[in-house]
Amino acid sequence: MADTRVRIAPSPTGPLHIGTARTALFNALYARHHGGTFLLRLEDTDVARSTLAFERDILEGLHWLGITWDEGPDAAGEGDFGPYAPYRQMQRLDRYKAAADDLVARDLAYPCFCTPEELDADRKAQEAARLPPRYVGRCATLTADEQAQKRAAGLPAALRFRVPPGVIEIDDAVRGRVEIDTSNLGGDFVIVRGDGTPLYHFTVVVDDAAMQITHVIRGEDHLSNTPKHILLFRALGHPEPVFAHLPLILNADRTKMSKRKSQTAVSDYIAQGFIREALVNYLALLGWSTGTEEEILSFDELARRFDLDHVQKGGAVFDRERLEWINGQWIRKLEDEDLIERLLPFLEADHAAGRIDRTPGADEVRAVLPMIRERLPVLGAVGDLIGFLWLDDLELDPETVVPKRWDAATTADALSAARAVIADVGAVSFESEELEPPLRALAEARGWKAGDLFMAIRVAVTGRTATPPLFDTLVALGPERTLARLDSAAAAVQRLAEGGPA
Repeated sequence: MADTRVRIAPSPTGPLHIGTARTALFNALYARHHGGTFLLRLEDTDVARSTLAFERDILEGLHWLGITWDEGPDAAGEGDFGPYAPYRQMQRLDRYKAAADDLVARDLAYPCFCTPEELDADRKAQEAARLPPRYVGRCATLTADEQAQKRAAGLPAALRFRVPPGVIEIDDAVRGRVEIDTSNLGGDFVIVRGDGTPLYHFTVVVDDAAMQITHVIRGEDHLSNTPKHILLFRALGHPEPVFAHLPLILNADRTKMSKRKSQTAVSDYIAQGFIREALVNYLALLGWSTGTEEEILSFDELARRFDLDHVQKGGAVFDRERLEWINGQWIRKLEDEDLIERLLPFLEADHAAGRIDRTPGADEVRAVLPMIRERLPVLGAVGDLIGFLWLDDLELDPETVVPKRWDAATTADALSAARAVIADVGAVSFESEELEPPLRALAEARGWKAGDLFMAIRVAVTGRTATPPLFDTLVALGPERTLARLDSAAAAVQRLAEGGPA
């Protein structure tokens, strides 16, 4: 199947979203698996909403994911590469006009002079009669003289495709046999607007035929469009590609994932610190399975296994927890230097936002990798996890330092006692295995639960109830900062115990 040709055809009217990224990935994997060609085409005929910024977001987002194409535009606003250039629809208008003229010449399409007011009145009448909306065919039988009269009167004309009666049979590579009666298509449909710009249903067919696309792999929401596309392929005299409609991506409540209800922009996931390997891995499993228990797979491994046979028919539920789990697995697989390089921009952002007082160097991050690697669901969580290491002054609410089973006086006493024990360990022996035994002994000697003592220490030195292991945290802070923060916290809690201002 080396002659396999597939495509992704996003519209630059919004940012790259999860659904488009998943469709692009499935096409890319299919092409790589079969040694075929994967191309990208920009469907930019919606001039009012298409922008260079959205084009850039889409192309750069796909590149970030590691999804590359063999033909198409490589960068926003720049030239195309490939034998069927241009790959931007607004640069292909002459092709669409030629195809439309051919259909009109063979009476397979005709000019429609219906005004918006007429079409709206038709729609309202059908609604009142509880009938499905469809074009009433007002212009379908106009003679050449009648058409000429309307043009002479200055009336703009759209072009409508004549929908023949019958049943369209689709052998969908995912969904199997699908039959749709053309009477359900809403009548003759517009392929070119009155201003001369072609519509999606027309351009996609003209381009897929011209670019010799063999497989159209796209979302299930396009299934209802497929009969129109098949009719156009046949009318234009081109072979039909194989169609494969991917399951919808659903929210946890099984409603369709949409930008109004869900976080759909790929850029948002990048900003949160999901890594490309994990996002690609997860998107591949969103509606497709390996047929095995294996879940953590690289792009190359996915491409070796991918085919349409294991694409599911039912909706694919987007599970944020599972995505975070896969992301965590990939974070653990990264080499130290790679992980450090990916973490530093997030720490720089935390510094710029004032969440930490300085950006640590690579050596500092390298030193704490053993503490955090197993605990990072996303790279963006690094500041929440260990940002306290790079704070000059820890702002502390003394009430949060007091464990539930203790009062402020007990806590102040415990912090002072713990401070003395830690000071006795000394800077030379300041290691986790040297700190834990004497602190446990302190808790036992005083009749305290070790967990209460450790929680008081944890909050006192970090300001947080959840951190990496306490003794590793103390070592990372170092003896001087640990003792200074314990002193400050003990004093604040003592003032709280005495009823004064913290």
